[in-house]
Amino acid sequence: MQSSTQVDFYPILMQTLLAVGFVAATIAVSNFLGPKRSSINKDKNFECGVESVGNARIPFSVKYFLVAILFVLFDVEVIFMYPWAVNFREMGFEGFYKMGIFMTLLVVGFFYVIKKKGLEWE
Repeated sequence: MQSSTQVDFYPILMQTLLAVGFVAATIAVSNFLGPKRSSINKDKNFECGVESVGNARIPFSVKYFLVAILFVLFDVEVIFMYPWAVNFREMGFEGFYKMGIFMTLLVVGFFYVIKKKGLEWE
């Protein structure tokens, strides 16, 4: 049985401090050394070369967000399937059975979404 002490976490703390310090120092140095020329054209908002007109707070359809969430949901399954496929032989029938349950639940959920017309775009 291994017990961990606070000394074991020093490398993690040091790496975190080094990363945060590097980012802060880079931002400070670039802000200090960078040019500070301001003009009307440089201060304009720029997005893809098109001048923005109107209100930016246009409401989106809930369907847009539903499709995005469903994409993430069904895309994350690959994250679980890759390690399973790599370790398929070591896991044996038990791993096959558990992945079968997982895939069955995903397929049932997918058919539910199709039945509720969650993926149809109007």
